[in-house]
Amino acid sequence: MKTVHQVIENASEADLWLLNSCTVKNPAEDHFRNSIKKAQEENKKVVLAGCVPQAQPRQDYLKGLSIIGVQQIDRVVEVVEETIKGHSVRLLGQKKDNGKRLGGARLDLPKIRKNPLIEIISINTGCLNACTYCKTKHARGNLASYPVDELVDRAKQSFQEGVCEIWLTSEDTGAYGRDIGTSLPALLWKLVEVIPEGAMLRLGMTNPPYILEHLEEMAKILNHPRVYAFLHIPVQSASDTVLMEMKREYCVADFKRVVDFLKDKVPGITIATDIICGFPGETDQDFQETVKLVEEYKFPSLFINQFYPRPGTPAAKMEQVPAQVKKQRTKDLSQVFHSYNPYDHKIGERQKVLVTEESFDSKFYVAHNRFYEQVLVPKNPTFMGKMVEVNVYESGKHFMKGQPVSDAKVYAPSISKPLAKGEISGLTEEFRNRLGNHLNSVSHTLDATQQDSASSRMALQLQRLHQDCTLRMSVVLALFAFLFAFLIKVCN
Repeated sequence: MKTVHQVIENASEADLWLLNSCTVKNPAEDHFRNSIKKAQEENKKVVLAGCVPQAQPRQDYLKGLSIIGVQQIDRVVEVVEETIKGHSVRLLGQKKDNGKRLGGARLDLPKIRKNPLIEIISINTGCLNACTYCKTKHARGNLASYPVDELVDRAKQSFQEGVCEIWLTSEDTGAYGRDIGTSLPALLWKLVEVIPEGAMLRLGMTNPPYILEHLEEMAKILNHPRVYAFLHIPVQSASDTVLMEMKREYCVADFKRVVDFLKDKVPGITIATDIICGFPGETDQDFQETVKLVEEYKFPSLFINQFYPRPGTPAAKMEQVPAQVKKQRTKDLSQVFHSYNPYDHKIGERQKVLVTEESFDSKFYVAHNRFYEQVLVPKNPTFMGKMVEVNVYESGKHFMKGQPVSDAKVYAPSISKPLAKGEISGLTEEFRNRLGNHLNSVSHTLDATQQDSASSRMALQLQRLHQDCTLRMSVVLALFAFLFAFLIKVCN
């Protein structure tokens, strides 16, 4: 008789809850704390993961609970088993090789993609900055990049499993490679060599300082037909005084130089940015500078965040802007953002779009054009995972609608058939066959589970089964892959 762990749909029937977390904002941590309280009220065993317990494992509400560190997720089965036995386990150490800090869990570990068509690859963890408001640095530490060959191998494997879109993520993609003697452009040129026709690559967030020295190469890469002409560059404030207090290591002129250069060299490029409203010491004049920046560039994608002081950060000790003022500035900037429509001029255009998912209201399929602008298309099953040509006939604030042209060719990426939703990536065909019905069990659970930015809940039920070692290993592997799928997040 061997005890195996099975992922189940109903959390109330579970023996153990696995809670993931994000430490970027106070509301996210509040939700995490409430989830822990609910688990304890229901007498569930609990394992905690993510940036909150990694950054502050000694908080009172975490006492006595098991924790799996951000670099230790490949040991989730070990932690779950010990917790079920009644032990409290904490694995918070950093992975090192000959004293050098590694990026984290191996890239070739099995995983379950939230969307079988999209592969999310973390190219590095940590960062080189010391922003005064950031709590994530406490959890993720300094920069640690994955080797180029490992990232390329992961991309190749993804395409072999039917993925048609890859997202590169990290706390700061622009800083990639500075710790291992390479650079972001060097990685990207290697990756574009293995992107099949009909598939696309999307770059993640990069801070201004580390992209400045690579502008020429980045422009060439962003003009590549298999790379989205899209870049997320957080400015946070258009006041140099505020940026200095944030320790952002650039000035507004640096940000403008990056944006202006890319707009000139990559026609039509989408620039997304972030802004924090009400940072300590921000004056009305400082805020108006930020408003002018938004009015000047009319960013089609703008993430507006009201400042929240995170405990343990330098900014939390600074003199705070009154809550009502922060709220009003956030509202005012939001009104400026909603005062313009970035896509009206594109009505009537013929665009080639890559279809990857279904809209939230289930009325359309969601596709993206060359500039990673969202285009809604009719729900024709033959479109999913394909490139389709459409005529844009309508636009909204965050989207366009496209009608497939009568003579349109549907471009099928030159890759394998996608894995089924919930199917484990990275397994050999022989081992995949051994999993049998257990993959279906995980698949059904994944369909029924929703992930939010604050915490992801995994329910585990103990069953006493007569199984051999291979079958037990398959279920354990499925458990790890399920967690790995949810631990990939970007706290941008």
